[in-house]
Amino acid sequence: MKKIILIIAVLLIIISGYAIYKDNSVPEENNMVLKNKKILMVIAPVDFRDEEYLEPRQVLESAGAAIDVASIQKIKARGVGGTEVDVNLTTGDINVDDYDAVVFVGGAGMEEILDDESLQVLALKFYNAQKLTTAICVAPAILAKAGILDGKQATSWPGVKADLQSGGAGFTGEDVTIFQNIITADGPDSAKKFGEKIVEALSK
Repeated sequence: MKKIILIIAVLLIIISGYAIYKDNSVPEENNMVLKNKKILMVIAPVDFRDEEYLEPRQVLESAGAAIDVASIQKIKARGVGGTEVDVNLTTGDINVDDYDAVVFVGGAGMEEILDDESLQVLALKFYNAQKLTTAICVAPAILAKAGILDGKQATSWPGVKADLQSGGAGFTGEDVTIFQNIITADGPDSAKKFGEKIVEALSK
């Protein structure tokens, strides 16, 4: 008799747990809020910051977005942590009409190429086309150098704060700052939140 009661108790626990899981879960179709969106991620050919690429990408793809990756050259790009990415698009190849947003990824390698004209031109094209324009870590300096942060609030890795201020931005020091159609973030610790804010902005 005790054995039967124990079995019944275990079954009740399993059934209750499943019910709680069902109540708390979000229907799969509701998770795919970006299923018709296409996003361009821009990384340095070497020493991009792995988390700033991987975590937002995971969040965006989980929401259904299609992702392309570009750099200043076609290459097997390598992050500071060893992540390898086959890059088949250069920043000069991009037709902004094909995308809903751009994500500039930071890292030591990106800091080395902040003055690359093709990066700044690409950022300006997305902004002028009223596409969501985003950057994390040192990459907001690209937006500043392109002239699109003038009079706007933005954040970044502290090391490029002066670049933002020189570009006319009000530096917030926040982990993520949203101003109109621009999202900036301060670094790898904010990478997931950065991705989530991009999803929110694109799903409106």
